[in-house]
Amino acid sequence: MEDVCEGKDFSFPKQEERILQFWDSIQAFKTQLERTAHLPEYVFYDGPPFATGLPHYGHILAGTIKDVVTRYQSLNGHHVTRRFGWDCHGLPVEYEIDKKFGIKNRDDVLAMGIDRYNEECRSIVTTYVKEWEEVVTRTGRWIDFRNDYKTMDHNFMEGLVYRGFKVMPYSTGCKTPLSNFETGLNYKNVADPAIMVSFPIVGDPDNTALVAWTTTPWTLPSNLALCVNSNFQYVKVRDKNTGAAYIVAESRLSELPSKKAKADGLVDSMEKLAISKSQCKDTMVGNALHAKYSGSYEFLEKLSGSSLVGIRYKPIFDYFLEFSDVAFRVVADNYVTDDSGTGVVHCAPAFGEDDYRVCIAAGIIQKGEDLIVAVDSDGRFTEKISDFKGTYVKDADKDIINALKAKNRLLNLGNITHSYPFCWRSDTPLIYRAVPSWFVAVEKIKDQLLECNKQTYWVPDYVKEKRFHNWLENARDWAVSRSRFWGTPLPIWISEDGLEKVVIDSIKKLENLSGVKVTDLHRHHIDHITIPSKRGPEFGVLHRVDDVFDCWFESGSMPYAYIHYPFENIELFETNFPGHFVAEGIDQTRGWFYTLMVLSTALFGKPAFRNLICSGLVLAKDGKKMSKSLKNYPSPMEVINDYGADALRLYLINSPVVRAESLNFKQEGVYAVVKDVFLPWYNAYRFLVQNTKRLEAEWSAPFIPMNHAVLLKSSNVLDQWINSAAESLVCFVRHEMDAYRLYTVVPYLLKFIDNLTNIYVRFNRKRLKGRTGEEDCRMSLSTLYHVLLTTCIAMAPFTPFFSETLFQNLRKASSGLEESIHYCGFPSSSGRRDERIERSVTRMMTVIDLARNIRERNNKPLKTPLREMVVVHPDIEFLEDITVKLREYVLEELNVKSIVPCNDPLKYTSLRAEPDYSVLGVRLGKAMGIVAKEVKAMTQADILAFESFGEAVFSGHCLRFNEVKVLREFQRPANVTKLEMDAGGDGDVLVILDLRADESLFEAGIAREVVNRIQKLRKKAGLEPTDVVEVFYESLDNGKNALESILKSQVQLTFLMKSQEQLSFYGKQLNVFMNVFCLQEQYIRGALTFRLLPHTMISGSAVRNIYMAFHFIGYCHVVSSLIGFCIWRNSDAKHLQYQL
Repeated sequence: MEDVCEGKDFSFPKQEERILQFWDSIQAFKTQLERTAHLPEYVFYDGPPFATGLPHYGHILAGTIKDVVTRYQSLNGHHVTRRFGWDCHGLPVEYEIDKKFGIKNRDDVLAMGIDRYNEECRSIVTTYVKEWEEVVTRTGRWIDFRNDYKTMDHNFMEGLVYRGFKVMPYSTGCKTPLSNFETGLNYKNVADPAIMVSFPIVGDPDNTALVAWTTTPWTLPSNLALCVNSNFQYVKVRDKNTGAAYIVAESRLSELPSKKAKADGLVDSMEKLAISKSQCKDTMVGNALHAKYSGSYEFLEKLSGSSLVGIRYKPIFDYFLEFSDVAFRVVADNYVTDDSGTGVVHCAPAFGEDDYRVCIAAGIIQKGEDLIVAVDSDGRFTEKISDFKGTYVKDADKDIINALKAKNRLLNLGNITHSYPFCWRSDTPLIYRAVPSWFVAVEKIKDQLLECNKQTYWVPDYVKEKRFHNWLENARDWAVSRSRFWGTPLPIWISEDGLEKVVIDSIKKLENLSGVKVTDLHRHHIDHITIPSKRGPEFGVLHRVDDVFDCWFESGSMPYAYIHYPFENIELFETNFPGHFVAEGIDQTRGWFYTLMVLSTALFGKPAFRNLICSGLVLAKDGKKMSKSLKNYPSPMEVINDYGADALRLYLINSPVVRAESLNFKQEGVYAVVKDVFLPWYNAYRFLVQNTKRLEAEWSAPFIPMNHAVLLKSSNVLDQWINSAAESLVCFVRHEMDAYRLYTVVPYLLKFIDNLTNIYVRFNRKRLKGRTGEEDCRMSLSTLYHVLLTTCIAMAPFTPFFSETLFQNLRKASSGLEESIHYCGFPSSSGRRDERIERSVTRMMTVIDLARNIRERNNKPLKTPLREMVVVHPDIEFLEDITVKLREYVLEELNVKSIVPCNDPLKYTSLRAEPDYSVLGVRLGKAMGIVAKEVKAMTQADILAFESFGEAVFSGHCLRFNEVKVLREFQRPANVTKLEMDAGGDGDVLVILDLRADESLFEAGIAREVVNRIQKLRKKAGLEPTDVVEVFYESLDNGKNALESILKSQVQLTFLMKSQEQLSFYGKQLNVFMNVFCLQEQYIRGALTFRLLPHTMISGSAVRNIYMAFHFIGYCHVVSSLIGFCIWRNSDAKHLQYQL
């Protein structure tokens, strides 16, 4: 393996660029596809984005999730075709052209020419394709851009529908209806007029009027019915001031004004109605006082809602008198509520979805028949509404209100502030308008949709079970046509009398029926094509309908269209459908996920996909939507150039956004990944490389990793642990990746890397540096090599660049490895795990953390040796492990002289039990209080019995071990103060430290500190581990030679008889240990691998490089000594020397 630089000099972004060049040189992605071509197919569907804008963090997040899963499946024995796709049609493209040419309405497009307009659209659909490819490639995603698919390609466009009217959100700015998904993209709080209008009942002796409330006065000219709720109670009352009689819902009587609104002049602008949001948020405000039941109005009669059905009333305007036989009467429906208004709703079926439905149900209009829509595509009244023709509907509100005043039909005038949808492109207010459309009859297949949804697997599952299920359950017929120009034309040809219809399902069929050669399926290439009537020449020809498909229909057709099914690839599609995997953001539950499900269910009776990962939204740091204009987020390429794509990938994947929650993007979070994950990982790898070089230099033999089977037989406990932990890692990653739970995989991987660096490497430094002999050094280095290799392959789908970087150097030490890490197979699980040792090491780290906390709490730094540590735990196996196998690591890490095991939980502690309210609260409900009282009353014996049996019954409820918290509280021995002994626990293990001073430990502390300071000098001098050095010391303490005395003092060293590997300071010994006494100097030499020599032995040709001075302070006694550390370099520059 080649030498590597220090972490501080390693540039992750630059290294990633070198890896990109390497992949390009070996055609890595293409080669991987070729090498796996014979393997089972794993079908992945990539949702097509628009190429009219640059990629943002949401795209990078979705792309990373897709890349992680598909890379894993490739390593796991599958062939995964990955083709990038582009959504080329639809409103986003047309909107850009409209802005470019100042197009305001449909007539402008026709004047320009559909052919020129569409070609302009075609010219911009790939505007940012190059930028997309650069960003996507730079993030490490492997996907085919050369063989991409475009929804405008004629192979893609070649492909339960009915024609009718549907009231839909309609953009007057873009002159097209919008989907419900698009409607939800841009809501704003606006103030609208809120008026009460009277509708006199025909033939009523009291001249009674029904009172309706509306916030859309512009819809009143098209009124055809009034709707009540048959379950409500209504009242007829008389105004004591005017004598007028009105009918309203009883619960809404208080909303009637106390007297007729003053005729204080006509309304000349809607600004006169505007009031502040704080005054009228979701509340109707008028100038009149609210009515009192027994004040302004006289009660006449109570009526049921059902009794009002069928009553006829006088229309306000006479524009629709031709409907008088069936219209202008009261109908009933439960959509009428009593939380606002009057309990009476006016219905204009052309401008309200519920209005349209209710009027069809009442027979006022007929489904499928032509409906008079008195507002044109620009949102202006047609000639049908003669008094207001040509006026934009929102501008007409004031004129209509004035007309109501003139007709004496305006009962009250106020306004309301509410949330209202605006067009996400033109930013104009939407209106609801009936449009002639072609529909997929979704309501007919609703049960099938719900059943197909059950066959899919979602992560997280609540999005499927709640959000998506509810959306399907309330699904309405889907309007798939758009009255636009740039899109896939509806392949429907209709005769002039509407009696003959032909649906074209292929280019070949169109050519055969029309006799015209077809090379492009866009409107300007096929609108002129006619089909002769089958009924004969006298019936003329069939013309194509004007509309194009909703672009969501195209993206929903992607699983079939991108491989040109059913015209090609029939076996490929039918063998692998439904696809294995899709992934997009949570906003696609009403978008792409929905259209995929609807079309696949309608066509095949199956879901389009089997597995789905739904991600959340990536927001700016402040929780707001990322905005170019606000500049509230850093550009993705800026972050990648600073920290690397792997860091960005890992930051996104290891966040709540993978659980369909929101992420507030923070650039410092990406830096934290570099600091906390990649640098420790890199340092462990660098430590391996450095020490293989040391081994090769010291023993003059190349490092060749031992066979894995040999490594599994190692007698070293940490070798056994890390091998078992690596096996657990492989098992866990396989299990969770197969379940698509990326959010559990990444934390586990990161914890493993942390354990590798902070436990295995840290505690094994002596072995890895060769201080326990060549054979043991090769064993430990081979173990570290194998584990790093396994880690790199396991992490390769997540961090493709860094894993490749390490792999390319690691493969030089071992023959037979693949050319790229991404050609490797994912590690297989051998099943050889030692759960006991894994559990014991985990507890060991808990013991170490608890002991460190005790030291910190009592101001006892680690350099201060302590006499004794007691570990209290009921598990005999754990106590045996920590006092035998793991003993030396604990003692050295914590700088204590001995460990005393204790399995009697009552010797140092008292036990107390508490119920786990978070677990039991929901299950027990009202019984929680009684059960909690009994649990807290448990005696010590009760608690021990509970721990032994694992469950107990309280007030008839069986509680298990994980539902009760057993708390161990430290009880200090008699005559011992807190300053002399302290403890810490986590509810599982208790650690007790003897903090009393011990003069016998003083020299050991100084020796440990000497080692620590010399190591710091080596690092400061920039020395490599393989550099040959000598250390010299000079005592500067006025002739007392304190350091020399310490070097000659005895230290008690302990050898473990079974392995005789490591040395540490121990106190009380178990029978399996033997004690050896030696000089502190020997301990220092063992730790540093070289002796301390008197300064008088320094060569006269040595040159001083560094001088440092330290005070040794903080032990049982303060040592009044000043020790100078100097580094000298011989004139031949072959050896470095330290002076101490």
